[in-house]
Amino acid sequence: MAAIKQTFFQECEEQLAELETGLLAIESEEHDTDTINAVFRAVHSIKGGAGAFGLEELVRFAHTFETTLDLVRSGQIQPDAGLLKLMLRSSDILADLVRFSRDGGEMDESRVSQIHEELTRAAQPGGTPAASAAPAAAPSFTPPAAFDAGSDDDDFVPITINFDDILGGGEPAVEEQVFVVSFRPKPELYAKANDAIKLLREIRALGDADVACDISEVPLLTELDPEGAYLSWTIRLGSDVTEAQVREVFEFVEFDCDVSVTAEPKVDPNFEFVPAPVAETREPVPALADDGPLIPESVLAKIAQVNAEPAKASPAAAANQAQPAQQAQTTIRVDLDRVDRLIDLVGELVINQSMLSQRVTEAGIARLSEVAVGLDDLEQLTREIQDSVMAIRAQPVRPIFQRMSRVVREVADMVGKSVRLVTEGENCEVDKTVIERLADPLTHMIRNAVDHGLEKPEDRIKAGKPEQGVVRMTAAHRSGRVIIEVSDDGAGINRARVKEIAIKRGVIEPGVPLSDSEIDDLIFAPGFSTASTVSDVSGRGVGMDVVKRSIQALGGRISISSKPGQGTTFTLSLPLTLAVLDGMVVTVAGQTLVVPLTAIVETLQPKGPEVHGLGERAKVIAIRGSFIPLIDVGYKLGYRYEEADPLNSVAIMVESENRAQSALMVDGIIGQQQVVIKSLETNYGQVFGVAAATILGDGRVAVILDVDAIVAGNRS
Repeated sequence: MAAIKQTFFQECEEQLAELETGLLAIESEEHDTDTINAVFRAVHSIKGGAGAFGLEELVRFAHTFETTLDLVRSGQIQPDAGLLKLMLRSSDILADLVRFSRDGGEMDESRVSQIHEELTRAAQPGGTPAASAAPAAAPSFTPPAAFDAGSDDDDFVPITINFDDILGGGEPAVEEQVFVVSFRPKPELYAKANDAIKLLREIRALGDADVACDISEVPLLTELDPEGAYLSWTIRLGSDVTEAQVREVFEFVEFDCDVSVTAEPKVDPNFEFVPAPVAETREPVPALADDGPLIPESVLAKIAQVNAEPAKASPAAAANQAQPAQQAQTTIRVDLDRVDRLIDLVGELVINQSMLSQRVTEAGIARLSEVAVGLDDLEQLTREIQDSVMAIRAQPVRPIFQRMSRVVREVADMVGKSVRLVTEGENCEVDKTVIERLADPLTHMIRNAVDHGLEKPEDRIKAGKPEQGVVRMTAAHRSGRVIIEVSDDGAGINRARVKEIAIKRGVIEPGVPLSDSEIDDLIFAPGFSTASTVSDVSGRGVGMDVVKRSIQALGGRISISSKPGQGTTFTLSLPLTLAVLDGMVVTVAGQTLVVPLTAIVETLQPKGPEVHGLGERAKVIAIRGSFIPLIDVGYKLGYRYEEADPLNSVAIMVESENRAQSALMVDGIIGQQQVVIKSLETNYGQVFGVAAATILGDGRVAVILDVDAIVAGNRS
């Protein structure tokens, strides 16, 4: 039961994501009937599963939510802005109830009750409560106003007739009724591990049931789809239950089958049918002629011919048979520990493949030999396995983007601003580990954008902007990395105030000249905050420095771009995976290093006329009309105390996150290789210029360069 319950909560996450996506689509007026139905199904599925596990509080709230959505679905109430805001808040409450049901803890009862009451009122015309209201009084008859106490007839007493008294009053006894139930499952019913037989047993438990199975649509064995649904049932049920109780049997599979329930009219056993007399003016019905059949022989012959011939499908049907029906994509749930174990094994396979390649090279085996050719095939197969395993862990960023919409709503309500979140590139896939560790940084950035980035509504109107601010989140793949941007259309960074606060708090010295980008980077200083007062949202100096450290821990970088009066954009650059990368293996001062291939633009051999000195020690290289700084990697990392001669080195041109180019000087290039990333910070400590480490084919440990840190350190 615990395993089934865990599966239920996993499905709840999917249903909640679908619910929020649908509500946001309705809010942006990009919806149709299917979207509203999908939102209703999501809440209905959560309620059904919660009822199976006895989660009463979750069932009660989901039922009220479902009732309101059903009225929207039927067109009885319109989803205006106020109702949609209430539904989004209800979605948040539903998510909290699911989480507390799974993890335990106490839910804020007052908050749940408030939303519950608002949903109840929203489901009533004119805003009158529904669920909490007292039952409506029975209809009664009151005499016209002319017969009042002032009438001439003093003995007259107004009479009130209660129809319940006439009809017997109270709850009428339910007599036995015959229902005809037509039940046709869809393939989705069986795909969700439901059993039609169990549903039929529940029907039979309600009373006397006569069940008939229709097998007319079962195809030949050669044409049978194992995942199809061909059987249907007709049940005649005699019972004293109501029609609603009969339909309740199919509540959990409502959308996975076709069900109709009809009640046969009751017949009084003492009723005697007496035919009405035929009017004399009616024309008599002509008698059928006794000579000759009712159907002409030519028609009978044609029918016999058709029955004798094999059935011929129409061209459209033939085309449909030629093309098998598109099957719905099937998925399986696998424990994450098993996937992680598989990834670790693939990493070991990559290392062993590198070791074999190096041993073959050291043995001097010809590249065209069978051993070398087989080793090349092994290398290609290893890469395909690695790519496939990485794809298993890859997930779209949609769930985390959807989570941010809730953060925007909550913070906007706290600070009294009207904010709209726009997302793009939600299908961009990233390693699951990266997504999980992105939640906190993105939350801080969204809160910062709403609280600090966007102006107050009155200030936006004065500036000629719409009252509603816009926060935009985009994700895209670029050069083997994923780029996530968080931007707003606010006032931009007040650089004068940022610099003033930085001087006051001792972050920088007074009088130090700083560029705009350097002033913007002061936001990431620990304890830095531009908030004048401490609130529930900001002002404690914790936020953007945490963001920067979290992004750097993922092997990523963060940059800021701001324009006064137009807004601010934070750009995150992250690796697609934290397991394997393609790198260029180089040698520096007798050490073997790895440069990430995604940062390399080209390699070249410096020539005398191209190298120029700049200042005391700096050097630049002239390439295609521009001067690019030369950085000696061995000198920067402390492998040697004197800089190497550029003419005896190899220059690797790299591009950092701000699109600036630099040339890294190394002693030589060994070749390109796929390496397994091992965290150096976890196993040893943080080292300048080193992003991670790896194990080479000969068993030695080699460091993976942090190109951005080396380039930034060269500027300082």
